[in-house]
Amino acid sequence: MKKLIAEFFGTMWLVLGGCGSAVLAAGYPELGIGFLGVSLAFGLTVLTMVYAIGHISGCHLNPAVSIGLWVGGRFNGKELVSYIIAQVLGAIAGAAVLYIVATGKPGADIGTFASNGYGAYSPNGFGMVAALVIEVVLTFFFLMVILGATHSKAPKYLAGVAIGLSLTLIHLISIPVTNTSVNPARSTSQAIFTGNTELMGQLWLFWVAPIIGAVLAGVVYKYLSPEEE
Repeated sequence: MKKLIAEFFGTMWLVLGGCGSAVLAAGYPELGIGFLGVSLAFGLTVLTMVYAIGHISGCHLNPAVSIGLWVGGRFNGKELVSYIIAQVLGAIAGAAVLYIVATGKPGADIGTFASNGYGAYSPNGFGMVAALVIEVVLTFFFLMVILGATHSKAPKYLAGVAIGLSLTLIHLISIPVTNTSVNPARSTSQAIFTGNTELMGQLWLFWVAPIIGAVLAGVVYKYLSPEEE
């Protein structure tokens, strides 16, 4: 239960920090933090939580990460479903807080609420194939970094830095394409609060693509550097 509570609050923090920066601070006239600021915010949420809850739950904060670690032989499959549920609920809780804040002024319009999308809902109009490819590939490399940084032969005190910076880089690459998911829980929480049925209809891609990328990374890294018994 302690692991699940940690995952809940960790994922809540990721949504508040990452999506919150996009919704509340990115477009602020003249002083907005822009793509770079949002990318750093997502990276910082993971970096800080690695050191806060990494020793409790492993700090997955992401269904794709849990699945990739399971495939890579680093996570007990018996805990997989409960982790995913805790992560999705934590993301929704974070989005709920963000929604209350974002609508707390007269005439507030949350727009797409930092949701992920393609086509008309891509920040720069990228289509479904481009969205699918980039989400698979970037999730693959994200899991490769996680699996490497948390390997028994790697220096553990640097894992949070490597993982946080890799998520920052991922956002710098793909915000213009899909608004960057690589995390089905984060995608789900934001889409729910838009009330937009078209965005909800695109949500499948942001579950399927990250999971495919994570599974591939788990298989590849387990082959390259399996943990010794």
